[in-house]
Amino acid sequence: MANDSRTLLRMRAPLREPFEVPYHDIGAELGDPVVALVGGIHGNELNGVFVLSRLASYLERVASGQMQGQRLLGRVVVIPAVNIFGLNNCSRRWPFDGTDINRMFPGYDQGETTQRIANAVVETTRRAHYRVDIHSSNLDFEELPQVRLYDPTEDEREAARQMRLPAVIERRPDKVFTATLGHAWRSYGGVNLVIQAGRAGSLQLEHCSTVFRGLVDFMAQVGVVDGFELGEPDYDRHEFSVDQTVPLVSEDAGFFVSNHQVGAWVETGMPIGNVFDPFDGAERAVVRAPASGLLSGIRRQPLLYQGDLIARVQLRSGLSPRSPVSNPGQ
Repeated sequence: MANDSRTLLRMRAPLREPFEVPYHDIGAELGDPVVALVGGIHGNELNGVFVLSRLASYLERVASGQMQGQRLLGRVVVIPAVNIFGLNNCSRRWPFDGTDINRMFPGYDQGETTQRIANAVVETTRRAHYRVDIHSSNLDFEELPQVRLYDPTEDEREAARQMRLPAVIERRPDKVFTATLGHAWRSYGGVNLVIQAGRAGSLQLEHCSTVFRGLVDFMAQVGVVDGFELGEPDYDRHEFSVDQTVPLVSEDAGFFVSNHQVGAWVETGMPIGNVFDPFDGAERAVVRAPASGLLSGIRRQPLLYQGDLIARVQLRSGLSPRSPVSNPGQ
């Protein structure tokens, strides 16, 4: 069974040897890919790169018969890192011109460098039935591992459940989403999923483990990996509609400090952090949960401006307001 490291794109660079974007094509003789997985579109989102590199290693061992009792029954394409130069210096954007590759889709094969990269990603993955784009949040914010759905089909909802991550969260598409890989894939039908997990700039190994297990569980359920025994995860799983997200925005500025973890359940008015004056150390505000629900995201950058996003809470019922809730303070 073929396990093949291939080149997504090869281009000349100004003052060094040509650069390549490599990817894995595992089970290549088995027809069109069943699953395509993409990470590292943003070069500082390390969780996805780590998960997909480890996943490719696991699938190659399955394909070569090294995992006793397990077989690879379908072809899988894995692109661990799209933004290879950004990854070298932990930069979100393509370093040479500052463009965001995830705003370049569907791309153009005769365009600028990042347009060509985007086009190559689409062309390499579009024939897969299941397509998964893995991201972390930015440097400031941590997200609970979750599947994000945008105007999903019922097949996409079912596939998101099969991923068995802690949360499936539906979001309304906006103008930014229309330039992303997740949106570009929709032109080709199939099932298209976006995973968010953790924060950029570092590895959160617990989140990586959760996503890795979720992906293997998913491939077992859709018939790509045979012989993998599913076990129940050690967390509850929940689904949230577009009307069940409450973002909390700060009215204060200073140092934000919190020891709350994503995945915790909070009650309305519960303290989830504090804001301190960075000069005299005085407490400026107690940050309280705006609603009862699941804490799906929280700020990890302590330097807080007025108007910054502090947290997201997923409601137990679909009665959330449509606009961000300000920090009610004390």
